Order: sequence, then C-alpha cells, then structure tokens
Amino acid sequence: MFTGLVEEIGNIKAVTKSTKSAKITIKASKVLEEVKLGDSISTNGVCLTVTDFSTNYFTVDVMAETMRRSNLKNLSSGDEINLERALRLGDRLGGHMVSGHIDGVGIISKYENEDNAVWITIKTPTELLRYIVEKGSIAIDGVSLTVAYVDDESFKVSIIPHTKDVTTLLRKKIGDEVNLECDMVGKYIEKLISVKEETNAKKGIDINFLSENGFM
Repeated sequence: MFTGLVEEIGNIKAVTKSTKSAKITIKASKVLEEVKLGDSISTNGVCLTVTDFSTNYFTVDVMAETMRRSNLKNLSSGDEINLERALRLGDRLGGHMVSGHIDGVGIISKYENEDNAVWITIKTPTELLRYIVEKGSIAIDGVSLTVAYVDDESFKVSIIPHTKDVTTLLRKKIGDEVNLECDMVGKYIEKLISVKEETNAKKGIDINFLSENGFM
C-alpha cells in the first residue's frame, strides 16, 4: 500500500524485454534506504517487487498483465520514473490509499498555465471515467492528486510548483500515456451493489419469498 507521495525520481538503467514481460533496472537512492529483497516499490504507480539491488539501483520483474495495463511497456534506458516505498504502519497518510494496482492508462491531451499552477487534461477510457469524480482522489503515475474537473471524455488536475519539482508529470509530452489508479472505494461499492442486485434477481418470487415477506 502507498500514499501517492513520490519520494524521488529514478532513472531507467536497463530494460530487458521478453515476448510479453520485462526485467527493469532502475537507478535510485532514497528508496534504497533499508531496502530488502521482496520489498515493494511503486514505480510510476505500479507496485513492483525488488528482485535485486545494489547501493544505487534495484531490479524488478514486470509480468505480461502489468505490461498490458500500464505505461511500463513504453520505458527505455534513460527515462525518468516516479518512485515511492511501501507505506509503513505509523506513517502519515498525506495523500490517499493507493494500492499500486493500475486500472489502465490515460493520454495527456493538454497543458494550461494558471498563475502558479498548471492544469493537465487527461483523455481517459469510458470504463475508468465511471470511477472518477470531481474533488475525488486519483493516482497518476503514482502521484496522489485531486480531480478538479471531469466530463464524459477526460478529467483535469491542477499541479502546484512542488509537485512539478518532485515528480515527472510536467516533464511529459502531449500524447504521452500515464498510469491511472482510481480511488478503490468506488470500485468496492460498485461490486457490492452488483452482487446484491444479482442475488435479488436470482432469488425471484416463489413460495418461500412470499412466506418470508408475510404474504402467506
């Protein structure tokens, strides 16, 4: 579990791709403090497991499903990525609860300057927009942000100078993909409601139903 508060920007040292999966080695420093094999590190918002490390790099395996759902498939040597270590019990939760399980990708379609902030518009698949609400939380490439606007094609967030300095978000180009993780609360509520509706539909009206509800 993560908070969406990026600890440092890492650099891709090497990417070794198989048919559908990949092994990625990342240059870093802060996230390597007290690191152990098997630790989880959010890499552009994707929860990945450390399989090897040294004083200035760590290596992760990326399975086919993650490559399909995220922008990790686009990474190459020299690229910058957002990094965050897993949340520890007792840490401050300054962002929001982020699982590191990407729902899909959006595409940066516009940048707009407004005083000290920069607005980013992200074109988003319809199946993800259903979980994105104005003033709700979303993780973009692992960065916890507040949704400031949403319509039936895209949503917008506003980036303050600090976020600009400590993340890669404003270093991307129009047309670049970003990883999106919607607030998990909405997804759980939808699942619970759908299960209840399905149960009620299957139950139907029969002798037992009429009896249980006082009609017999």
